[in-house]
Amino acid sequence: MSTEAPATMEIETLPSEPKPKSNPLPPKPKFEPLKAHEMSDGRVQFRKVSVPPHRYSPLKKYWMDIYTPVYEQMKIDIRMNLKARKVELKTRQDTPDISNLQKCADFVQAFMLGFDVPDAIALLRLDELYVESFEIKDVKTLRGEHLSRAIGRLSGKGGKTKFAIENATKTRIVIADTKIHILGSFANIKIARDSLCSLILGSPAGKVYSKLRQVSARLAERF
Repeated sequence: MSTEAPATMEIETLPSEPKPKSNPLPPKPKFEPLKAHEMSDGRVQFRKVSVPPHRYSPLKKYWMDIYTPVYEQMKIDIRMNLKARKVELKTRQDTPDISNLQKCADFVQAFMLGFDVPDAIALLRLDELYVESFEIKDVKTLRGEHLSRAIGRLSGKGGKTKFAIENATKTRIVIADTKIHILGSFANIKIARDSLCSLILGSPAGKVYSKLRQVSARLAERF
């Protein structure tokens, strides 16, 4: 047997071929935001708001104050249909957002409920504002003088109680006979509604004021 060490194997190294580069992803497509008329397949969208008989004269008086922001800023067509007694709204080719139509309808509806134009116009500017309506009979069934006294408690002498609730809760309140409309944010409407319900149920105004002071102080701390 030979005692020679086995010869070492020579390994020939081949130069590694460069890996083919993977194709880079195509650039992301950039789409322009859709216009209102494009979102609805080119169909024009409408809204109609009925005009109650007692709001016909105020609508005539403040028509330009309503027309200007709706037509020029929100880019929505608006007209008064005298035969049908309705305010009609529709989208245009240059309406930037489809939600503008509903905002304008809410703005006109708030004016019809009795809110002033400067208050109702906030519905066009801010997204988190709402209008809530309820009747006195939804809280408590009252008739005759009891109902009259409840309405008197809600307003207060010269509207003092109503103004106090509005200022403390940052809302606007319209008392139209037995109907009550509140314009504001969700949390603020709840506080105002609770105060009005307490007054309807017979709480004295002083007790409601003290509760409002506590709530408004808490709201101020939160902000």
